[in-house]
Amino acid sequence: MNQSSIQVLVESLEKKSRLLEDIMRENDTQEDILKQEELDLDALNASTDKIGSLTEALEKLDDGFEAVYDRTREELIANKAAYRGEIARMQKLIGEITDKVVRINAARMRNKLRADQQFKKSREQIGRASSKMKVSKNYYNSMNNLHYVSPQFYDSKK
Repeated sequence: MNQSSIQVLVESLEKKSRLLEDIMRENDTQEDILKQEELDLDALNASTDKIGSLTEALEKLDDGFEAVYDRTREELIANKAAYRGEIARMQKLIGEITDKVVRINAARMRNKLRADQQFKKSREQIGRASSKMKVSKNYYNSMNNLHYVSPQFYDSKK
């Protein structure tokens, strides 16, 4: 095994760490959007799409890392002493990545709760508007019938 395979593993973990930081920033953006009084669905959709593309890139990176690691795993295990520095660097990066994933999951759960609250509020507003329209329609119909006077005298003996 050569040094470039180990370097690829380290660089892959560093890229993963950067992608996770981008996802964390986008989660913060979503949190700001969801905290607003009036929900901006376009901004929320754009943010969700961006997180989706970052997640896809992350999955590709993971697949590449797995492929390289599977090829180099036995060499790394057999020659731990020779790759001590790289292994330590990878362990440190994996610890950072794990911490970021935990923070991302917590932020996603908070954002999900905020989104549920925003959607519930929107449904309630729609329900109130619907009820107001129904009351208005009933009022209009009853006022239209107020001026209609049914015939008072009608001969029904024909």
